[in-house]
Amino acid sequence: MDFKKPFDLSGKVALVTGSSRGIGASIARLLAAHGANVIVSSRKLDACEAVVEQIQKEGGKAEAIACHIGEMDSIVSLFAQIKQRHGHLDILVNNAAANPYFGPILDTSLEAYQKTVDVNIRGYFFASVEGGRLMKEKGGGAIVNVASINAQNPGMYQGIYSVTKAAIVSMTQSFAKECAAFNIRVNALLPGATDTKFAATLVKNEKILNQLMPHVPMQRVAQPDEMAGAVLYLVSSAASYTTGSCITVDGGFLIG
Repeated sequence: MDFKKPFDLSGKVALVTGSSRGIGASIARLLAAHGANVIVSSRKLDACEAVVEQIQKEGGKAEAIACHIGEMDSIVSLFAQIKQRHGHLDILVNNAAANPYFGPILDTSLEAYQKTVDVNIRGYFFASVEGGRLMKEKGGGAIVNVASINAQNPGMYQGIYSVTKAAIVSMTQSFAKECAAFNIRVNALLPGATDTKFAATLVKNEKILNQLMPHVPMQRVAQPDEMAGAVLYLVSSAASYTTGSCITVDGGFLIG
């Protein structure tokens, strides 16, 4: 490790899924600020291109590739394009997620269940498979799965979402155990309540916030940028002996 530049990502190719806004966009911007060539990916190409433009204005390198992580053909196409353009992948941040249903677990529809599982479990799994294969060819890499504190403490009225986030933690450990032999590190980020459009059902609801805040020692929700630093650490040489771990960034909620 270079002690003067432990977070230098110069020359690295990084893919951040679900990075057209919120936590994903913040992660993409921070990785680019530290030298990575970032592939901004989400369902809507124009939204990705807006983040790319912002990164480029800040002096970073980025490009946009549209991908729906809930669709297998789209995942395969995404990684085929990365291989064609760059020949390798160094960093994968699985951040794209779905949470279409907020309500009693007994009222969960098959449609809501399937969409959540397709994106949050199948999408993460096969993005990791495709990305891991490219990393294996190169001789190593780093994968970070964005899970949630719901993985450890299921959220009320967030049943299937919480189940998928718990699965991501297990998935992280499974990939970490098998991929260590290929110099691929796999870790997870567990965010707490964050002020994003994705989490608007929670953070914009005064009643829910009033119930939540007594359990958060820092007495506030996070901003998307506050999640990015943990990911930077996990993909950098500073975390060269860290794999199979979960970093919780929740303002103290799980200890509250």
